[in-house]
Amino acid sequence: MRWPKWGVAGLAALAGVSFWLLLAGPDRLFGIELGNAGIGLLLLVAWTTLYGLSAAPKGELDETVSPGEWRAWVGLGFTAMVAAYFILKADVIAGAADLRDLGGIGRSIVLLLVAWAVISQLLAGRWKGKVLQDERDRDIERIAASWARIALVVVVVAFVVLFGFSPVERLAWATPIAISHLLLFGLVLHSLVEYAVTAGAYWRDRHA
Repeated sequence: MRWPKWGVAGLAALAGVSFWLLLAGPDRLFGIELGNAGIGLLLLVAWTTLYGLSAAPKGELDETVSPGEWRAWVGLGFTAMVAAYFILKADVIAGAADLRDLGGIGRSIVLLLVAWAVISQLLAGRWKGKVLQDERDRDIERIAASWARIALVVVVVAFVVLFGFSPVERLAWATPIAISHLLLFGLVLHSLVEYAVTAGAYWRDRHA
């Protein structure tokens, strides 16, 4: 089974609309919370993509792109979405007086992580019986992990400078809730750098 071009274009358009609703759209429209609508639409796109991946015959792309590269690109896409969501909801997080104020944000992130896990499991089924890792994969993972550690150190130092050298009156936003989400954002950036370096290394190696 091969997907028609209009089907791929339609999925891309739906994904774009869902990202807009989730990341940049208004909070409510006609009484409907658009963040939840965006998550629902994104999950519909994800599940449709899952079906397409499971039904598609194996071809040249499966032979040229290694399992490690597939995992890296999928991970990069989802961590980029989570990072963008944190950034665009920063004002909501900073103004939250209680964790109950962030219920919608938490649900959205959890649903993104669930979709990521399901897609990763489905892709793993396509590699059954195939060598999943060799020396090249381990070298790429080692380099990517080094870059990710450097990024995490830079983030921690930035936090130290921010909280250690900023006047107290400028840190009114730094509630325990805001700080905890800031730390989570640092971990997301760590993963984002690792996946980006991994995907870039595979891409350069494949096109060399």
